[in-house]
Amino acid sequence: MQILIGCAKKMRISAGTDMPAGMPHFQDNAAMIAAQMASYSADELQQMLGISRKLAAENVLRYNAWPDSSTLTPAVMAYDGIVFNRLSPTTLSADDMRYACGHLFIASFLYGLLRPSDLINPYRLEGKVALPVTSHQSLFDYWKSVLTDWFIDKVKADDGVLVNLASNEFRNMFDWKCVEKELTVISPDFKVEEGGRLKNVTIYAKMCRGAMTRHIIENRIADPSLLSGFTFEGFRNTGGYDFVM
Repeated sequence: MQILIGCAKKMRISAGTDMPAGMPHFQDNAAMIAAQMASYSADELQQMLGISRKLAAENVLRYNAWPDSSTLTPAVMAYDGIVFNRLSPTTLSADDMRYACGHLFIASFLYGLLRPSDLINPYRLEGKVALPVTSHQSLFDYWKSVLTDWFIDKVKADDGVLVNLASNEFRNMFDWKCVEKELTVISPDFKVEEGGRLKNVTIYAKMCRGAMTRHIIENRIADPSLLSGFTFEGFRNTGGYDFVM
């Protein structure tokens, strides 16, 4: 069973762990995109990425220094979002991390797909960005043609089961209809009950995605039916792969 989660916007630099470091499979693609991003000014990045002037200036420095060996960080340690904080990779055992490296994929707009131990540099990017080096396709469309078959083959090489714990936007990096046709895709749903109605609350969904990823890794879950035993902060299984608080 393989797990898919999405990258986070915020990033950090970490010393990592004792796990063997790897290099991203799509490093050459990332280098091409990073070189293009390095050609833009802070004003252009601010508009392109919808970020503050300060963040834009920071990312001008990042892209112009890319690749920077002094900031290389294992991917699972590099992202600083809610999903990754609930996954809490620094508190996983060495055996858990080794298991994660064979069962967890992280989708990235710069690097395509990453394993937890792949060394990456901090960056900021959005899937909607279209670049000359991607033939003016959005990064969603660019990665779709690169990743889909490769990803399907990797999941099939395990047992053909994918637990999709990425937010919906990351589906746009793949021909998702093809993914669902070729693989057994499980997409757990996390909702909050309020006033007799079920609501999607983004922050809780992100927390649950990170917590379930950790649950799968720590318990070496290979049978998707066992996901029904997942509980977190009052969330409980209500049938199938639906969880409600």
